[in-house]
Amino acid sequence: MVQPLPQPDGTLDGASAVEAARAAALNEAYGTLPAEEVLRLSLTALFPGKIALVSSFGAESAVLLHMAATIDRAVPVVFIDTGRLFPETLAYRDTLIARLGLTEVRSVGPDPETMEAADPYGALFSIDPDRCCQLRKVEPLAEALAPFAAWITGRKRYQAATRTTLRVFEADATHIKVSPLATWGAGELVAYLREHDLPRHPLVAKGYPSIGCAPCTSPVAEGEDARAGRWRGQAKTECGIHVSNAGVTRRSA
Repeated sequence: MVQPLPQPDGTLDGASAVEAARAAALNEAYGTLPAEEVLRLSLTALFPGKIALVSSFGAESAVLLHMAATIDRAVPVVFIDTGRLFPETLAYRDTLIARLGLTEVRSVGPDPETMEAADPYGALFSIDPDRCCQLRKVEPLAEALAPFAAWITGRKRYQAATRTTLRVFEADATHIKVSPLATWGAGELVAYLREHDLPRHPLVAKGYPSIGCAPCTSPVAEGEDARAGRWRGQAKTECGIHVSNAGVTRRSA
């Protein structure tokens, strides 16, 4: 039985504190359930009609998308098209949409006028990568998620040192974030892909275990962290969507 949880008081700061309490309660109640059950509860009982799945259609995305499609093919899926993605990623997105029968994939991206002013030569990624991610990913996603109370992520603890303490339910100032696969390892993901005969992202075979924008993603050598190819040579390890709210307060969901 789904337990009732506190509701936000409507202010940004207050919502942050209350959302943290909600996330803690959710972890206590459901954080050790199997990934499929966490996902089913989130979509059908905890946040029915008020939750979206955010997917990069990257190296491991087929697992979570397949799980979601078996529950509800009309689940809102938000895909951020930064304008700098690999062509293989866009093709893989189309392949998975058709294969899984997803009917509500929403492609969002940066405002063209904003990008023309801020990045007229397409070189912002090399000058100020944080600003580039903010404009191309963080702000478009924040706007897309504004109507929702929660969102589903594909993050796992094994992916990077910055994710080793990842919890299944987390909170930011505006949303609950659900990571059903938080405890999964690479072996479990590969086994699931094989069991369900799911297509792999074509760049995985070329040494890309984590795939972002083309200018900021490189192959990873054996033994390296799975995200070592993201912003290689820089201190940057995250694009910002999990550490920023882009200044957008959630509208009433």
